[in-house]
Amino acid sequence: MDKTEDLIKRIQDNYTQLSKSQKIIAEYIINHYDKAAFMTAAKLGSSINISESTVVRFANTLGYDGYPELQSALQELIKNKLTTVQRLEMTDETDEISILNNVLKSDIENIRETIEELDKNSFKKVVDSIFQAKKIYIIGFRSSTAIAEYLGFYLNLILENVTVVKPGISDVFEQMLRVSSDDLVIGIGFPRYSKRTIEVLKYAKSQKAKIVTITDSLISPLTTVADEVLLSKSNMASFVDSLVAPLSLVNALIVSVGIKEKEKITDTFEKLESIWDEYGIYLSKTV
Repeated sequence: MDKTEDLIKRIQDNYTQLSKSQKIIAEYIINHYDKAAFMTAAKLGSSINISESTVVRFANTLGYDGYPELQSALQELIKNKLTTVQRLEMTDETDEISILNNVLKSDIENIRETIEELDKNSFKKVVDSIFQAKKIYIIGFRSSTAIAEYLGFYLNLILENVTVVKPGISDVFEQMLRVSSDDLVIGIGFPRYSKRTIEVLKYAKSQKAKIVTITDSLISPLTTVADEVLLSKSNMASFVDSLVAPLSLVNALIVSVGIKEKEKITDTFEKLESIWDEYGIYLSKTV
């Protein structure tokens, strides 16, 4: 049974068998899921005057290996439902150094989980697909725009068939009017998922293009149309989306493509260095 989608159902199915203290925990989670998802077992217990060990036993009773697994399931379940205001309210820390430590630790954990959970065979297939495609379209809206632009910037230095689809004078569908089965579409999306990203991917799928999605979970709506999925964790420390791990994954993708075209990009960068020097794009090395 899926341990992320069925959390509330598990609570409901087991409710009558729970102890009095466990029922208090269950009711708190159901009524305050947006807060509970980001509490430690100790903090959750303290907020309802129940011991940490009881909270841990509650997780075991529901079939989880421990509280962290229950917490992870709850976060996966709710993170696309949280508004920015709710995310902001979850941030209890006001001390700048505590915030610094918490955010950096959260980003480190996101990268660690990405390394462990990423399908390495899918990663290789995506690199191969990039070289096989007649044209490559990159799509990412809202906060994912930064990742899409970054990926497009570097792939454009390596390849000659890359387009970053973005809102502008022409509609995004017009920019992809000629997408075909020879093309590759890379869709990037993280909670809260952009509806327009999913719509564009569905259109590309209807035109038989190959779809690669870079997203956070197998229950992400972007996976429903994908031929290959690259998962990257983006668990948030507060109201700001954590895009550190996704950006790191994109970096790995760029480097992998670049290494396969090493001779070509060496010539490209030599020419670029000459242009940069001629037009003073960067500060002089003597400065």
